[in-house]
Amino acid sequence: MREVLEGSQAVARTVARCRPDVVCAYPISPQTHIVEALARAARTGDLGSCEYINVESEFAAMSVSIGSSAAGARTYTATASQGLLYMTEAVYNAAGLGLPIVMTIANRAIGAPINIWNDQSDSLALRDSGWLQLFAADNQEAADLHVIAFAAAEELGIPVMVCMDGFILTHASDVVDVVEQAQVDAFLPPYRPQQVLDVDHPSTIGTMAGPETFTETRYLQHRRFLDAASVVDAWSQRFRETFGRESGGLVHSYAPHTLDRDRGAPPPQVGDTVVVAMGSVIGTLQDTLTTMGDVPARLLGIGTYRPFPAQALREAVGEARRVVVIDRALELGVGGVLTGDVRHALDGTGVTVHSVVTGLGGRPITQEVLTDVVRRGVAGQLADLDFCDLRTDALEGMNA
Repeated sequence: MREVLEGSQAVARTVARCRPDVVCAYPISPQTHIVEALARAARTGDLGSCEYINVESEFAAMSVSIGSSAAGARTYTATASQGLLYMTEAVYNAAGLGLPIVMTIANRAIGAPINIWNDQSDSLALRDSGWLQLFAADNQEAADLHVIAFAAAEELGIPVMVCMDGFILTHASDVVDVVEQAQVDAFLPPYRPQQVLDVDHPSTIGTMAGPETFTETRYLQHRRFLDAASVVDAWSQRFRETFGRESGGLVHSYAPHTLDRDRGAPPPQVGDTVVVAMGSVIGTLQDTLTTMGDVPARLLGIGTYRPFPAQALREAVGEARRVVVIDRALELGVGGVLTGDVRHALDGTGVTVHSVVTGLGGRPITQEVLTDVVRRGVAGQLADLDFCDLRTDALEGMNA
């Protein structure tokens, strides 16, 4: 049913309809409204037999998730920013153990200096942890991605982060069509864990691996991770066929003016410039390109960041000769994080890639700012690394 909902509430309702067996979390802004809503649902019985576990830290939240998933329970948690970093050791362990945990990341800057507003530094800092990372462009997709995430995680035996921009999506209200319980039950297979700890049949998981086997273990994890792209795309297509709307997938092509997204059609061949982005800034870019009229540029959105959809991106870029990447995370001393993956994917194609770092720590990314970026990109006036909307007056004060 379509209704106006805060993004966090839409996610909580969708997670509840995926019938988790265990939800455990420690509250941290801007994730808190999600787990508060799930806690209320558990108290009122709307989560069925699900056990909601209050823990003392984010590290404990992931540790409990590992234990419950290893025992055969469909498991969910959520976190953000410093909380994700605090649970890092356990995050890597969950992936190495092949546990299909689903975790919402309400993307938020990481410190110091402390900052509670949005950018994508937190989940991108753990891009090599072995978790799939799916990014939502809006609140509808943020909710829908959780259904796809549980399905893909449990088929692959790989945990999944569903990433939604903090405050911009989590605390913003929009019209969302939350999936009905009967629809989810028909779409999402009953959970049949690939490995289960059973006291009646004792076994060990996560044993020590010495130099003679560690490389092979990591190689197998890598190979399974490469298979994940086709699985995520397949579940996204099934979602479209079942629910009648686009959510998930690898790379989205947005046609100018109409703002339609159609992965089944070839990307529109408009000019030599492609703008690549990830997360909620896609909506602002859609509005910007539409307002600009006949600007020779088109927009691609990255839906699946890990595994990175290199082949799909190359195909979507097509014959374009210039790519402008809107980056919301900075790899210090290198440049934009997303840009590094885009450059690697397009290596050898002759495409010029520009990194535009913007929106760090929640700084607004306005149509005015993006209009300037697109115009300079089309004209070939961007540097390899461009800090958009950089306040030089503030820099002078800091240097003093």
